[in-house]
Amino acid sequence: MTICGVDEAGRGPLAGPVYAAAVILDAARPVVGLADSKKLSESRRERLAVEIKENAVAWCIASASVEEIDRLNILQATLLAMQRAVSGLSVRPGEVLVDGNRLPQLDLPARAIVGGDATVAEISAASILAKTARDAEMLRLHETAPQYGLDRHKGYGTAVHLEALRRFGAASFHRTSFAPVRQVLKGNQ
Repeated sequence: MTICGVDEAGRGPLAGPVYAAAVILDAARPVVGLADSKKLSESRRERLAVEIKENAVAWCIASASVEEIDRLNILQATLLAMQRAVSGLSVRPGEVLVDGNRLPQLDLPARAIVGGDATVAEISAASILAKTARDAEMLRLHETAPQYGLDRHKGYGTAVHLEALRRFGAASFHRTSFAPVRQVLKGNQ
């Protein structure tokens, strides 16, 4: 049976889209060194992402926009990004394994696996693709608004980011439904 792994990146940050990836690995072309993307260095993730894209049977990276996050909520937007990633695959999997405890709406057999990004190779591969794609988007956004320091904290609510929010206000890529951003917009600093 063809297994597809799915994971997300960017649920917690105050800025930018949430990303998800779906990956079907090729048993004949294994990718060595797969692990939870959070446990890998940035350079290792980048190298593995290239290898995954070259060797996987199929892969797809999708996202849900800041507007969708603010309209739906972060959980629903994450599930939407996952759904988009699975439906974007060029090969239909027999089963979908999703990191975490929630499943997107799919017309395929699916299982949620808590900690799957550390135990299931397909989910590890998906976590790497989602993280590297989101990081690349945050670097792109940094070019448009360097004052927020997105290249360093990738949109997370660090002290540097919160200070930049207070100083410069929220940009179009900030999630207004998230409390720290909402407080800045209300002037509750």
